[in-house]
Amino acid sequence: MPVEYYHVVFTLPAPIADLAYQNKAVVYGLLFDVAAEVLQTIAADPKHLGARIGATLVLHTWGSALTHHPHVHAVVPGGGLSPDGKQWVACRPGFFLSVRVLSRLFRRRFLEELQQAHQAAKLKFFGEHATLADAKAFNDWVAPQRKCEWVVYAKRPFAGPEAVLAYLSRYTHRVAISNSRLLAMDERAVSFRWKDYRVKDGAATGASGQTRHKTMTLAPEEFMRRFLLHVLPGGFHRIRHCGLLANGSRKASLGLARELLSAPKPQPAANTDGAAGIKPPAFVCRHCGRALLIVQTFTRGQLIRAPPQPGQ
Repeated sequence: MPVEYYHVVFTLPAPIADLAYQNKAVVYGLLFDVAAEVLQTIAADPKHLGARIGATLVLHTWGSALTHHPHVHAVVPGGGLSPDGKQWVACRPGFFLSVRVLSRLFRRRFLEELQQAHQAAKLKFFGEHATLADAKAFNDWVAPQRKCEWVVYAKRPFAGPEAVLAYLSRYTHRVAISNSRLLAMDERAVSFRWKDYRVKDGAATGASGQTRHKTMTLAPEEFMRRFLLHVLPGGFHRIRHCGLLANGSRKASLGLARELLSAPKPQPAANTDGAAGIKPPAFVCRHCGRALLIVQTFTRGQLIRAPPQPGQ
């Protein structure tokens, strides 16, 4: 839509993140649900925006050094439909919602839902967290989390809808580390690039002269351990839509929003391949969109050549 789009990030504090690793499906699910609820609740409040909004949420569980750092990225249009659905309510230019208000409600609602999950015996505890199975021990453990700051921040608006599409195409299916960050590897170590976000004031070099872009070398087993921290439970959806962008009502909601914004209906892309007589590829990579090349074809019943066995 022809509106500003905002990028809001909800992050779990370290103690909750530790618990999330032992209860991925439950805690990651709460992270999605509570982030979506908080965005819609604050936006619907007339003191803030007074509109029904939508958002696309993407789960990331890693930091740049492959540490466990669960957080949700929310891509949100800068406005929404009025309660009666008769007008588009835009947010102030360059400002979406108060991150302080979002953070406070996010903290309160998440801890409420986490305690309900504990009471319903949906949480499992192992190792150093085994004692938290007891209700009193869990309440004592939760108490400090009500007083610490929970990080919610909003980045500057995207540079138009095209930038939103570019962001989503790059980040929605990203894994914990890309091949381009790997520098060297052998039987003794794996080296890769990482970004130290503690170094501020500058894209590459901070005010103290430290560089943000660094190299880390790990033993192979430690590298594998960190990478496997980010394997999600089977069938878990790491991209979700809520509000106006929810799957069940997205078509009607976006149609109404475009009408109120006097925005033209998007036209389907022309099929230039068919016009030019070029047959589209039969198999396309779902990650990069490029055509897959058939290297070898096996017929039914044909034996596949295997590596020779020892002694052969």
